[in-house]
Amino acid sequence: MNEALLILVAYLLGSIPTAVWVSRYFFDIDIRDYGSGNAGATNTYRVLGSKWGTFVMIADMLKAIVAVKLVFFLPYAFESELYLVNMQLGLGLAAVLGHIFPIWANFRGGKGVASLFGMVLGIQPNAALCCVAIFIVVLYLTRWVSLSSILASIAFPVLILVIFNEPEHLYRIFAVIVAMLVLVTHQKNITRILKGSESKVPILKYRDRKRQRNRK
Repeated sequence: MNEALLILVAYLLGSIPTAVWVSRYFFDIDIRDYGSGNAGATNTYRVLGSKWGTFVMIADMLKAIVAVKLVFFLPYAFESELYLVNMQLGLGLAAVLGHIFPIWANFRGGKGVASLFGMVLGIQPNAALCCVAIFIVVLYLTRWVSLSSILASIAFPVLILVIFNEPEHLYRIFAVIVAMLVLVTHQKNITRILKGSESKVPILKYRDRKRQRNRK
């Protein structure tokens, strides 16, 4: 199996529109007609709740992880560290592109944050797990998925460049681009966060009710 075919397979994997299929088959709606209009985990959290939002997030991450692991179909890729990283990045980015522009859903997908995390998890698991930890902590404190994604993405290049000191320059550049891309795609969310109007996901309701009772 050659490189071009593997990249095509990675794109098709990324194109699986998890949020769209879940909303259609279980709720008889199109998730893109509600909330922010995106077919991603954040909007699924907002519209369908934490259970389905978590399911979509995990599924979107797995798409990219599997795509990155397609590199095992190229045994000679492991003979060169540079070629291996290049191929993994190519496969992962193809999956992310598929998520954003899914062929199975009229090319209207999500923002690709969960798939980006999955891609990083497949290539650099230590950095990815740190980003996931940051995401969870911020989500617990704020219930803003968008802010959690933004801060975890900003932390990613810091981890790659400073903490883990990744030697491959291409991967270092990729880490910076990821953070910039997430900031660009979340401009509207950043504006709403600054105004205090960003929607919060329906989790930790018990904690919120307890806080409200304590304030009375």
